[in-house]
Amino acid sequence: MPTTKETVTTWQRRGMVFSGESSGRPPVIIDGDTKEGPSPTDTLLIALAGCTGSDVVLILGKKRIALKELRIAVTGTRRDEEPRRYIAIRIGFTVVAPGATEQAVRQAIDLSLEKYCSVTHSLNPDIPISYDLDLQAY
Repeated sequence: MPTTKETVTTWQRRGMVFSGESSGRPPVIIDGDTKEGPSPTDTLLIALAGCTGSDVVLILGKKRIALKELRIAVTGTRRDEEPRRYIAIRIGFTVVAPGATEQAVRQAIDLSLEKYCSVTHSLNPDIPISYDLDLQAY
């Protein structure tokens, strides 16, 4: 049975500032002018990073890989004309995990992007998503 989620986003009566809430959780500020918070399109990239990052943390934990640090930088390329949607996304993963193999970390990332990350699967399928990995396994 499908799960339904609901959010409420309210204009804050100044500029392009909105406050979004989900199920009574702390609000998130989104600012179309990027003065008080990330823009809606920046927020999409942050959501993608948070989604795939959560999957990678979970998968590496199941593989008993001791993750010490995970940094995810996302670069989105947008069209010049309206609608200025993303036409390509590049993700840079920096992983610090003593003893981890590149194969194991790449498998976790691939599983997230290809199977588990709901944000990835919510994007238009014509947007190519690629990634780089900087693994520090010392």
